[in-house]
Amino acid sequence: MSSTDNIETEAADIHMLCCASCGIAEVDDIELKNCDDCDLVRYCSDKCREDHRPDHEAICKERAAELRDEILFRQPESSHLGDCPICCVPLSLDTKKSVSYLCCSKVICNGCNFANVLREYKQKLNIRCPFCRHLYRESEEENERRRKERFEANDPIAVREMGKTHYGDGDYERAFDCLTKAAKLGDVEAHCVLSLMYREGQGVEKDGGKETYHLEEAAIGGHPGARHSLACHEGINGRLDRAVKNWIIAAKLGDDDSIQSLKE
Repeated sequence: MSSTDNIETEAADIHMLCCASCGIAEVDDIELKNCDDCDLVRYCSDKCREDHRPDHEAICKERAAELRDEILFRQPESSHLGDCPICCVPLSLDTKKSVSYLCCSKVICNGCNFANVLREYKQKLNIRCPFCRHLYRESEEENERRRKERFEANDPIAVREMGKTHYGDGDYERAFDCLTKAAKLGDVEAHCVLSLMYREGQGVEKDGGKETYHLEEAAIGGHPGARHSLACHEGINGRLDRAVKNWIIAAKLGDDDSIQSLKE
C-alpha cells in the first residue's frame, strides 16, 4: 500500500470519529450512529442526519447500491432448501426426491425417509416421522390441529403454506398477510410468491420495484428459480452483465434453466 493510500485510509478513519454534519467528535458521552443506508458517515443525532441529507443523499444511494450488490452477487452456500436434517446431505431441487412432513415442517430426503419406513416395517412398528417421531398417518382432524399449532407458533414454513393455500383459493388479501409474515420470519419461498403477486397485481397494486425486491431477497436466500427470473429480468432491461452473474450463481446451485441460458 502506498503512502498516499495510507493517508487516505487514516483520513477516512478520522472522519468516522466525527459527526458528518456538526463535526463533533465521539468522546465521553457522545455516541455516533452510522447512516442507516451506507457505511460512509456517522451522526450524533437524528437532527444532524436530516440536516446533512441534501449533501449526502446522492453518494449514500450510490454506496447503498454497491453494498446491496455485494450481498446480491455472493454465492450462497446451498439452495434455499438446505440439507436433509437426518443425513445432512443437500436436498435436491427436484421436489419428487424429498418428503415434507406436516408435523414438524421438516423436509426429508427420499433415502432417509425410505430407510425409516423400511426399518419400522421390518420391526412391525407404526410409521413415524423420521425427525420428530410423530405418527405418519393420523386423522385429518389431527393434521389440521398440528397445522394450526405450527402456524400459531410462527413456524415460517407453516405460515407460508397457509399463505399459499389462501393464494390458491383466490383469497389474495389473506395470502398476502401470511406470505408477508412468513417472509419477515425468513422464509425464502414466501418472497417468490410475493414477487409474483406484485407482478400480477394480485391483492396489491402492481409494483415493479417491490417485485424485484422480493426476487432479490429470494435469490439472496438461495432460491435458484428466483435467481433465474431475476437474471431474465436484468437481460430484458439490457443489463446483460448482471444477468450473466445471476445465471452463473443459479447454475452453480443446479438450476437447469440457467445452465441452458448460459449455453445460449
